[in-house]
Amino acid sequence: MSRFKVVITDQVFPTVDIETTALAAIDASLEVADGTLGDVLARGSDADALLTTYFGIDAATVAQLENCKIIARYGIGTDNVDIGAANQAGIVVTNVPDYSVEEVAAHALAMMLALLRRLPEADAFVRSGGWSIDGLRPISRLSTLTVGLVGYGRIPRRLAESLTALGMSVVAHDPFVQPGPGVPPLVTLEELLTTADVVSLHAPLTADTRGLIGADQLALMPSHAILINTSRGPLVVLDDLIDALRSGGIRGAGLDVFEHEPVESERLAGIPGLLVSPHMAYYSEEALQESQRKASTQVVKVLTGEQPDYPVKPLG
Repeated sequence: MSRFKVVITDQVFPTVDIETTALAAIDASLEVADGTLGDVLARGSDADALLTTYFGIDAATVAQLENCKIIARYGIGTDNVDIGAANQAGIVVTNVPDYSVEEVAAHALAMMLALLRRLPEADAFVRSGGWSIDGLRPISRLSTLTVGLVGYGRIPRRLAESLTALGMSVVAHDPFVQPGPGVPPLVTLEELLTTADVVSLHAPLTADTRGLIGADQLALMPSHAILINTSRGPLVVLDDLIDALRSGGIRGAGLDVFEHEPVESERLAGIPGLLVSPHMAYYSEEALQESQRKASTQVVKVLTGEQPDYPVKPLG
């Protein structure tokens, strides 16, 4: 019988070889649940640790985890875990906040540049037999534009480096960041929305940020502005964004995340200026392996009495 039992709630990786190897070093067995509540509880109620990706772990689920010492999430956000309930039950919650910084920053930049240079429209125009720039005007020089970053953690800091290298101006809104070296001008959300040519969202999902960008906020943005969201889908009220795009309230939007995934494709049909991707900004082969390695390392550390690298506490 193994010393520890670890359960993966929902398996999304090609293999679990990385986890198996890491856990074998401390004599821990690994089981993979099918992502349903029944199977997770059947396997995990007596587990010493849970590894999770998208599976929702609420207070009722936490209450049924008899031996659990750690819930380790593979990704950055932890809005699918009731952190307060877990901590109250003596369960450590961890994430991997630095595993896909390069990938998400690159994806946000790619969406931004594609929309600013009108590449989706240009592609469709040429494929339809067109050949001129008349229908693609106006396009502004990048060095004349300002990008507003909502949130200024690891990913937007990486993105800001690329934006600055391209000659673009950067401002940021983040109530948890203080002015200092390497920090762009910090402004209110209203000022950012009013003045930025591009708004890129990089905030966590909390009660305060859910619906952060709705009709009132979109109305503040210039009609030529572009919105990018590679963070959390519920930050944006999708119906309000669709209305703004259809009415010309803003010119474009790039969305990698949605409140409900997979998104209903019919909701996206025929919306001008909308560029979408299937929640893939985090992805590269290297990022996936880093996430698996770091998440399983947190489990190993906690089960062997060490402090985790990435403990998560409730906000507020």
